[in-house]
Amino acid sequence: MAFAEVAASDSGVTRYNEDTRHWESLRREFIDDLLGGHGIGHLADRAERFGTTLSGVQVVAAVRAPEVFVDGGVVYRRVESELGQVLGRRDVLVCTKDGLLVCLAPASIIDEFVDAVTAVLGAGTPWRMGIGPAQSGPDGAARSFELACNALDIGERLDLPDQVLRDRDLLVYRVLRRDSAALSELVTDVLEPLRATRIGPGPLLETLIAYFMAGGVATAAAQRLGVSVRTVTYRLKRVGELTGYALDNPEEAFTLQVAALGARLIGWLDRGGAT
Repeated sequence: MAFAEVAASDSGVTRYNEDTRHWESLRREFIDDLLGGHGIGHLADRAERFGTTLSGVQVVAAVRAPEVFVDGGVVYRRVESELGQVLGRRDVLVCTKDGLLVCLAPASIIDEFVDAVTAVLGAGTPWRMGIGPAQSGPDGAARSFELACNALDIGERLDLPDQVLRDRDLLVYRVLRRDSAALSELVTDVLEPLRATRIGPGPLLETLIAYFMAGGVATAAAQRLGVSVRTVTYRLKRVGELTGYALDNPEEAFTLQVAALGARLIGWLDRGGAT
């Protein structure tokens, strides 16, 4: 009798584990389709099973950190718990995708996800979050996720200071990236002379970017770079001499700024000289 009870118990555990794995597999397939824009026609019907409705206007936020996020991981569970305590509602989906921690939620409550991630990860972890635009319809999640990832990429390439980056605040960079051939041509035409210097183009480009990020204030740029104001002013003078563009001319300064940011966006420093 005891043996039969143990066998029945083991069978029940096995069946439970199999059901759990099957549900997790279905959920992963749904998330991949949802964020990848596949099987659009059936997403709304499948969504209910996994705690969301895809109704109304939705926003996707994606978080990147040095360590990849995994379903069921410590951070995943803590963020989900934080959200549950605050919201207690079904139309918020927390998941992972390609090592990112992702949240799909109504546009009106996405800030609660920001607060939850901030509370869990704090200031000790160098994380960054990208928030896509508000979108509607089953295909809206994929578009919002794409632009959330794009915001992360722009933030990292430009080393932007903000930890939370919203797509709507980065539209100018998206415009720059849209015509990559024209941007590459501009960067090469304006900045290629910087490669002729003894110290190389890196310090000059970084100084130029720091100067623009500091609102055109050399003292603030020097603080950002950890160098003297004299070094900053000397480097900016060399940029003007080499490129022929003057920072005290608004139109020419704008060209330099676009070229400098474009250089970061396309990884110009890593490309070597012009061919």
